[in-house]
Amino acid sequence: MADDSGPTVDPNREFGEIANTLLFENDRVRIWEMRLPAGEKGPIHKHECDHVLIQISGDRMAVCPEPDTGSVYSEYMEADCYPGNWFFVEKGGIEAALNVGKEDFHEIIVELKD
Repeated sequence: MADDSGPTVDPNREFGEIANTLLFENDRVRIWEMRLPAGEKGPIHKHECDHVLIQISGDRMAVCPEPDTGSVYSEYMEADCYPGNWFFVEKGGIEAALNVGKEDFHEIIVELKD
């Protein structure tokens, strides 16, 4: 019988923060600011909440998923950035952000707590 429970995450594995600065938190939401200079890669992190990404500036970003990610975005992916662009992403992703553009990247991340 096949195991369909998805990838197993080592409970002792340590992850980085999902963004640079925590701007606000209460019992319902957590709001982060992420800045990533051109050519830099952020830390591997795990999204434990559904979240909304809101792009402020930058030109091109990539997501580098880990093999044990629980996200539907399980393959390396690059995309152009547009100020004001937003995306809803379900929890479970284990990944790092990579700025593959020529401009510094800036976004706001709103985590929706269960």
